[in-house]
This record gives sequence, C-alpha cells and structure tokens, in this order.
Amino acid sequence: MPTLETVQKVDLKRFMGDWYVIANIPTFLEKEAYNAVESYRLNDDGTIATTFTFRKGSFDGPEKIYHPLGFVRDKESNSVWDMQFIWPIKSEYLIIYLKDDYSITVIGRSKLDYVWIMARKPSLPEAEMNGITAYLKGIGYDTEKLQRVPQKWKP
Repeated sequence: MPTLETVQKVDLKRFMGDWYVIANIPTFLEKEAYNAVESYRLNDDGTIATTFTFRKGSFDGPEKIYHPLGFVRDKESNSVWDMQFIWPIKSEYLIIYLKDDYSITVIGRSKLDYVWIMARKPSLPEAEMNGITAYLKGIGYDTEKLQRVPQKWKP
C-alpha cells in the first residue's frame, strides 16, 4: 500500500473528464510540455481510459498523445490507482488531494519523485497554488523541482 496519505473517497464518475496540468515534477515524457491535458473515461470493466496530450517545446510544437490505462487498486476509496503506459509496467498513481467540488486535484507517488497539480480550468489562483505547494513541501516533496506547465487556450 502507498506510504502517502490519499483522499478518503473519490467518486470516479465525477473525477472523469479533462484535467489541465497546472504544474508538475515532470517525467522524461513531460519535459517541455505546453497545454498539457489529462482526460479520463471510465470503461465498462472498471479500468480508466486515459488520454494525455500536450505540445512539445512550445504552444505550436508537435502534438504528443499518450494513452495509458488506469487500474483502480483500492476500490473502497478509489484513490489508489496504477497507470500503465507500457505493458506490463504499472506506475503508482495516488490521488492525494481533491477539492470538494472536483475542480482541483493533486496526484502523487510514494517515492516523492513525481507529482501533478491539475485543475478543470487552465489556471489556478496564486493563493491556491501557494497553498498546494506548501502542502506538498509539508509531506516531503522537493518543491524546488516543481515546474509550471504553460497553458494558453483560445476562448
């Protein structure tokens, strides 16, 4: 089981949909990501069809699209998942923060190596971002590694 505390309960149907990646400690795939969006869809078998899209290097850079598959490991809370980008390797995916209205979430890992701050809108108020950063620092993340993901969308 994870060493990070996860949220007590996630309503998977409410969690589905688009999430803008506001900031992260990026994996090698996500370095130089612009307009990063993670989209989730609940499959009939309980797995999570995921589409991760972003532009590489700039807002006009080449579009990258990945389709990892999510597996809910803790069916009581729905907050502990595995993500599989390449079979058979699965990576830990922990929902460690979820705002009551499902507008902001934070995904972490027990190793404290990667983290994703995501929101339903492409930006967060600075006070909210500062609060999340302080929370991450408090649980042991090196927040100096946290990077903002540039988001620019046409109205």
